[in-house]
Formats: sequence, structure tokens, C-alpha cells
Amino acid sequence: MTTSLGAMSVTGKALATTLVLCGLGAAACGGTATGADLARERGPVPPAADTAAAPAADTLSGPATGTASDPTASPAAGRSVQSDRPLSGKIVVIDPGHNGQNYRHPAEINKKVNVLTQWKACDTTGTATANGYSEAAFTWDVSQRLAKILKSRGATVKLTRADNSGVGPCITERAAIGNKAKADAAISVHADGANPADHGFHVIMPEKIGGPVDPVVGASKKLGLDVRNAFARGTGLSYSTYIGKNALDYRDDLGGLNLSTVPKIFIESGNMKNPTEAAKFQQAAFRQKIALSLANGLQQYLKR
Repeated sequence: MTTSLGAMSVTGKALATTLVLCGLGAAACGGTATGADLARERGPVPPAADTAAAPAADTLSGPATGTASDPTASPAAGRSVQSDRPLSGKIVVIDPGHNGQNYRHPAEINKKVNVLTQWKACDTTGTATANGYSEAAFTWDVSQRLAKILKSRGATVKLTRADNSGVGPCITERAAIGNKAKADAAISVHADGANPADHGFHVIMPEKIGGPVDPVVGASKKLGLDVRNAFARGTGLSYSTYIGKNALDYRDDLGGLNLSTVPKIFIESGNMKNPTEAAKFQQAAFRQKIALSLANGLQQYLKR
């Protein structure tokens, strides 16, 4: 994710976060948090280093069970239709961050839109690795892979853009697409552009702003925790070393979250400026691992 246009860089703005919301833990309403509450916030212990783990197997039911290189492999004979398509009836909206031609249309993407807490640019260019692999290309590829896995599990999937050769849409429109679809869950796929020494992934979740997102803040947190846990297990990447706590960040300045009336999160898959993570993101097999991890997290939330 980025907030600057010309140099395709980010401002690594750290925001104060609050890790409990009323109704999701005893501490939320002034009580005492239990060990289980705190353990759920911390999640699985992340790897000490961000060395790539072995290809992740699909640990949830569905036709993705099989090899990591082919997560849409046919299910084993004899499974029921229900177990083969565990997400039947569910609607997921995937928002691949940015767009491949945004940088060619500065007037269009710099147009200000109202995200309720402030006015922001319609969209941004996104960041890129040192050798020029763009965030827009990364998010498009991961989103295509994620959509294929989710569809194979029975979900109805909608994307906020049709290709990586256009412009936008604006952040307000991206939220509207999820709302119109009445999505059971929505996820915006990104990668960060922080200091090269920084590494790790984090999940961004909405805060209450006295707006349309307020009724789904609690559900969005549950979605974020499930995706965070599955992402850590499936990719082997560490929690972010530079923003948030336990890979969780809460924000009130993102139009894609503020305007959402359905449970929605952002995933910052890692730091594209970090040489180790940048190299992994340029490997098709690792992007497949990311997509599978996201699918498993979404399924965990949707099957609660």
C-alpha cells in the first residue's frame, strides 16, 4: 500500500491501535481478559525469521486439498458434495489494490473523494520492489489465484477490477462493490513499501467512526484474526516489525473500510522494499502460497 504517487513509495505511518472491542472479549467492556482472549489476540507464534516455509497444504475441507502447487486439485473420491464445496452460498469480494495504469493518469487518481473522516485521493499507484515489480501486478496475481481457490470451494467471488491494465476504481467505488454484492466477507489485497530493513505482514481492520462501517467492526475483527492466523501459518512470514501489534492494525482513514457495510479487512502481505520478501513475492509458487493462506483464513471465518 502507498500514499504517494510519483516515486511509488509509502509513508510508514504507524497508528495507535486498540486490540479489544466490546463484545469480542471480557476486557472489551471493562471486565478482565481471560487467557483465551489474550491468546486469540496474540495468535500463533510467528517464525523467528522470514525464511520461506515448505509449501502449505490445504488444511481445511474442500477441493483445494492436495498439493500446494495445485490447490484446486480434484477432491478425493467418495467425499460428499457438502464437504467438497464448503463455501457454497457464500459471497466473497476481493479487492486487488491499485491498478497497473494508475501512474499514467495522475489527474484521475488524485481526484479527492470523501472517506467520511477526511478527503483522500481516489486511488494511488502503489509501491514496487527495487527491480520494478509493482504492487498492482502482485495484488492482481494473488487475487486471481485466491478467486480460483474460493470458487473451487463453492463461493461466489467478485473482484473490484477486471484486469491490471486500467485505472482505479476509486476507493469509494471499491467499497461500494462489496456493499452491493452483500458480501459475507471482503478483503483488500496489498503489499507495503516501508524501509528496506522492515519486514513482516499485517492486517488492517476498521475502527468505529460513527459511519456505515460501525455495525461490522466486530465481524471485521473476527475476519482479521482468522486471516492473520492462517497467513502466519501458511506463508511462514513474520508479524510486521514496524507497524501494529501482533500483525494487527486499526485505522479510520481508509475509504475502503470506512464506507464498507460488510465485514472487510486489508492484508499488507509484507514489505516490497525488503529484499528477502521482495524476492519471495516474485515467485509464482510463493504467491500461490499467499493465496491459499488467505483462502484458508476466509474459510475459517465464513464457516464459524
